[in-house]
Amino acid sequence: MSWKEFISNKWVKFGFWALLYLLWVIWLGNWWWILGLGVIFDLFITKKVKWLFWKKEYKEGEKHNVWLDWLDAIIFAVIVVTFINIFFFQAFKIPSSSMESTLYTGDHLFVSKLAYGPRIPQTPLTIPFTHNTAFGKESYSTLIQNRYRRLRGFGHVKRGDIVVFGFPNGDTVLRRRPADDYYAWVRAAGREYTVSHFGPVIVRPTDKKDHYVKRCVALPGDTLEVRDGMVWVNGEMETPSAGLQLTYSVVTNGSRINDRVLEKMGVNLSELVFDPRLPGYPRMPLTGPMLNEISALPGVMEVTPNLEHFPQSGQELEIFPFTASSRWTRDYFGPLWIPSKGATVQLTEEILPLYSRIIRDYEHNTLDVRADGIYLNGSLATEYTFQQDYYFMMGDNRHNSLDSRYWGFVPEDHIVGKPAIIWLSTDRSKSFPSSIRWRRFLGMPGRK
Repeated sequence: MSWKEFISNKWVKFGFWALLYLLWVIWLGNWWWILGLGVIFDLFITKKVKWLFWKKEYKEGEKHNVWLDWLDAIIFAVIVVTFINIFFFQAFKIPSSSMESTLYTGDHLFVSKLAYGPRIPQTPLTIPFTHNTAFGKESYSTLIQNRYRRLRGFGHVKRGDIVVFGFPNGDTVLRRRPADDYYAWVRAAGREYTVSHFGPVIVRPTDKKDHYVKRCVALPGDTLEVRDGMVWVNGEMETPSAGLQLTYSVVTNGSRINDRVLEKMGVNLSELVFDPRLPGYPRMPLTGPMLNEISALPGVMEVTPNLEHFPQSGQELEIFPFTASSRWTRDYFGPLWIPSKGATVQLTEEILPLYSRIIRDYEHNTLDVRADGIYLNGSLATEYTFQQDYYFMMGDNRHNSLDSRYWGFVPEDHIVGKPAIIWLSTDRSKSFPSSIRWRRFLGMPGRK
């Protein structure tokens, strides 16, 4: 038997695809799917059922219907792309500058779900190629809701990883302000005002929250602190990433710095405002190397970091855990212990603001503070054991990033994946074709 005859043999084809399917079922961990072997057997051996019911089978000499052929191609593409999106890769676009100078606004990424293991869809009834909206309305139905389950991946989230995840506060969204943080509005203006002006509210399942991308700076069980804008974990200062930047007040001799000079350094011109009263730039985002270059320019008189100290007006309403007693700011934060699965904390009124959202919203318990103590699911409780791991995420653009300092922990079941490759990058401030950042094409996230 020749090699061509061997690979075209129906039993060889059946064996190959049956083996791949069995490996997928083992990975999936749901043995009910093994019944699908019957479909594969019929496709290659018995051929009794027309499984591709939408596909037109032409008789010899019959003219092809172009529309039916296109329909066949579209349905096949939808099935294949949906399968890839669920288990392997998903496209993602960087919407803001919170990760500059690591990831740029306009970067288009493929996010690897294999890095940490893909999640089995909790809300499977979804319009193909959409995440949570289509034509201004929800693109999914909650008629079927599965429990959270994650398949085995190549590894686990590590400190320093860039991670894509579901926005924790995205469980409640304002219809007229879908990009805003509902909880921040409620703290600042009250629920009645927020809902009446920007509502109604939309409640989204965990896997239908908007996607964010940040850097993981602390893992479950770590103790995190921010001093002078720099992160310390378990008593050791972070090794700054190449793209980490803070904003600085840059005082000049009264003249502007040439935009071409700033652009060559990598400074984001869209975030710059020149104030002649200073004179200079009150908030210039700079990495370490940029800081050295700016300080050396002949027209620059002084460069100082914009570090926020407590108290500042309204600061306690902006920074997690939203209590004045913490005295935390974006640049002086913690120490804060990051919860890990199976760990137990003592329940006190002092510690409750840190972990109440986890207990109530992420782990679905009822929580009530009464005169005689803290009640958990109707019973008096003095301690709580966490049911999953949590992470602390921060943007590399530290002074222009809404991250865990503003909304707390990221649950393990919110983790989507890890950026794998940049397949396109565009600068919306420029016109085509100069808007394309060719140097970032097919680059690894984090590379300039």
